Amino acid sequence: MIRIGAIVVHTADTARAGAFWGEALDYERGSNPDFLAPREGGASRLHLDGTDRTHLDLWVDSAAEQRSEVERLVGLGAERVPWDYPEDADFVVLADPTGTLFCVVDVSR
Repeated sequence: MIRIGAIVVHTADTARAGAFWGEALDYERGSNPDFLAPREGGASRLHLDGTDRTHLDLWVDSAAEQRSEVERLVGLGAERVPWDYPEDADFVVLADPTGTLFCVVDVSR
């Protein structure tokens, strides 16, 4: 089932932002301090990034589900975005009907 897995937030200082958002949301910082997760579980993660745009990461559990959801979202009005993907990318970049970017990430990889 597709779900909001993470909100990626562009920030100039991931350490300061992580300290603030961790306390503000009662999220914990794991082995990668730029990834914050709720202490109680159940909510979306917060990823802090100094180079990426602010966007949603929608998570799916398999490559087949990713293909299916991408097609469903395109049918709803999303558009495929030309992107320089790394080798073995686990994500697909789309834009909603207003042009806002988001990713569909296969978390099984």
